[in-house]
Amino acid sequence: MAVAGLAAAVIAVLALLAGVHRYLWRRFVGDTTARGSALRRAGTVAAYVLPLLSVGALVAGRAGAPFWLQRVLAWPGYLWLAAVLYLTLALLVGEAVRPLLSRALAGRANRTKGAYADPMPTGGAPFTPPSHGVDPPETTASAASVTLVADAPAPGRPDAPTRRLFVARAVGGAAAVAGLGTVGYGTYGVLRGPRVKRITVPLAKLPRSAHGFRIAVVSDIHLGPILGRAHTQRIVDTINRTQPDLVAVVGDLVDGTVADLGPAAEPLARLRSRQGSFFVTGNHEYYSGAAEWVDQVRELGLHPLENARVEIGGFDLAGVNDVAGESEGQGPDFARALGDRDRTRAAVLLAHQPVVIHDAVAHGVDLQLSGHTHGGQLWPGNYLADLANPTGAGLDRYGDTQLYVSRGAGAWGPPVRVGAPSDITVVELASLRA
Repeated sequence: MAVAGLAAAVIAVLALLAGVHRYLWRRFVGDTTARGSALRRAGTVAAYVLPLLSVGALVAGRAGAPFWLQRVLAWPGYLWLAAVLYLTLALLVGEAVRPLLSRALAGRANRTKGAYADPMPTGGAPFTPPSHGVDPPETTASAASVTLVADAPAPGRPDAPTRRLFVARAVGGAAAVAGLGTVGYGTYGVLRGPRVKRITVPLAKLPRSAHGFRIAVVSDIHLGPILGRAHTQRIVDTINRTQPDLVAVVGDLVDGTVADLGPAAEPLARLRSRQGSFFVTGNHEYYSGAAEWVDQVRELGLHPLENARVEIGGFDLAGVNDVAGESEGQGPDFARALGDRDRTRAAVLLAHQPVVIHDAVAHGVDLQLSGHTHGGQLWPGNYLADLANPTGAGLDRYGDTQLYVSRGAGAWGPPVRVGAPSDITVVELASLRA
């Protein structure tokens, strides 16, 4: 039953994608180009090739393709996925504009036609020269020319087929500019690097000595075929400029193996903070060889918290494995990480997914720091992120436990963010006794 359900879901998704691509072809190619033209042939080829590149980008890593091939497929394949979304949304808006523009052009054509019509003289029929049995040749030619002028389209007044073509090209062109412009701006936001966000979180049990303690929270870096060493270096430089007391890397560091992405992660060794850098796994680590990555980040100077806890001045810092590790017998173990601690001390928990907040509440955690959601990454994905998680992004409270969810510093799939800018958050802890 489970296999049948999965197969049905895959077929439904493929059918939806086929329908969307057919719609895009019709509006951008079929309605705007002549049959047999070079532009139509090129658009038709693109309508087949681009979705195949997207499928290739999605499956290449899982299929064990060489990393160079993953990189070749990733840029066009993933960018096209984002382009499909925003081109489709732009065209749907254009569907509302299309009839309005058609009516406006038709009205203009009718007014122009009236302006060019030869008005009937007042007082009766037009003057006819006297006839003596045979019309002069020049009179016959004149009448013919008047008939031709009356039947010809007036200057500036397109006929219906031309008007339809104009509307199709105008709406299609505007949709292309809006959709591709959105993707371009969202790509620039990712490649530029995350911006620093600062919040203050008061903790009732935090001692005065720890007031003002600053944790730089970074999640969802997603090193892979697109985001590599330069991306890591931008993140490290940004974190170091904040001069934090502690760095928390909250999962989904990579989308690939240590063999392929080890060099891309090396700048993490240059992270600087008073109390060190700590790491917990995300679900994507378990798709990429979590055990190897835990060893790798340890060699880079980060401290993995695998269902473990350390005492920082004034509070406990704990970390749990991601829930995706349950498939390997390495899931979150809250009892091991938090079970025997002194509950009079404040506790800060690093956990990749916000969904474990209820376990954090049950174990007396004061603050949970998470990522995973990307804030939706691509609008309107933020609504889906809010539905699938207790908190999609930002600070929230559950009983005596506060939850902060970062939007992340990278991007999964398309290197594009729209309506969910990437961030590194400096969380400043505040003591109520200060």
